[in-house]
Amino acid sequence: MLLVPSLPAAAIVNGVPDDGEHPYVGQLLYYVPDAVDSRFDDPGGWFTCTGTLLDETTVLTAGHCVYGIGTDGEPTTLPDGALSSTGGTDVWINFLEAPDYSALPPSSTFVPDGNDERYDAWSAVLDADPDWRSATAYHHPEYDDGNFVLHDLGVLVLDEPAPDYATSDGFGVLPEVGLLDRLARVKGRTYEPVGYGLEESGPLTASGGDTRRKATQKLVNLNGVFGYGKGTSAKFSNNQGTNTTGGTCSGDSGGPVLAGDTSHVIVAVTSFGINPTCTGSDGAYRVDQADDLAWLATFGVTAP
Repeated sequence: MLLVPSLPAAAIVNGVPDDGEHPYVGQLLYYVPDAVDSRFDDPGGWFTCTGTLLDETTVLTAGHCVYGIGTDGEPTTLPDGALSSTGGTDVWINFLEAPDYSALPPSSTFVPDGNDERYDAWSAVLDADPDWRSATAYHHPEYDDGNFVLHDLGVLVLDEPAPDYATSDGFGVLPEVGLLDRLARVKGRTYEPVGYGLEESGPLTASGGDTRRKATQKLVNLNGVFGYGKGTSAKFSNNQGTNTTGGTCSGDSGGPVLAGDTSHVIVAVTSFGINPTCTGSDGAYRVDQADDLAWLATFGVTAP
């Protein structure tokens, strides 16, 4: 039903149901007017990601999950196309463990030249459903969609506060500077990604998705990827094994990688997959860097 990007992105593979453990983690549904959906003659694509409430109005996600989000169905990209303006409003987030998409008319209803009508119909349904909360999207000012492994952070500011999704310990928590470097020294330590992505992905198959799940991962290294050094991305194991249950896949992008199975501290956000089968390892963008935490502080959220 949705056009979901395969890369960048990632989803919980071989994990387990979240079972209410992280009510502050929700699923984004958003519209990018410039995106191509091959089923339609005119542009416009719908996508899903994952995000984490840091307080009653602020959601942390990935930069590539908010880049190019439209406003009232119109593009927000700048005329030269080099950067996207911030402040797109065609984004909604749902904190149910299994969001209900049944009220959205099937895309096939609008193929091939009714993409604008699809936007009108879907946005009207989402606006009328209290479980889908509207927001304004912002990407990190240094985010580059052509090189998303750098500064892959985004923020949603909800139109209305959402106080009901905290645990007894509160919402998701930002890390101290350099926390992941210190945790990496602990041999055998595990981490917990949470998201709404696919449970299995392959060249011709895909299954699951749109349900909040969690997994247990081990940190592979902090060496960075694609020629970029330490301080940007972290690589986590995406295989089942001793003390691990799997990893992430398409649709988990922007979801939190927590410091442990009882922790609410976000050390990274799921950013990209190493391969399309969601096995081996995957990449997450580190949140525990001084410049990123400084940008998040402009939204009024800081580490305790």
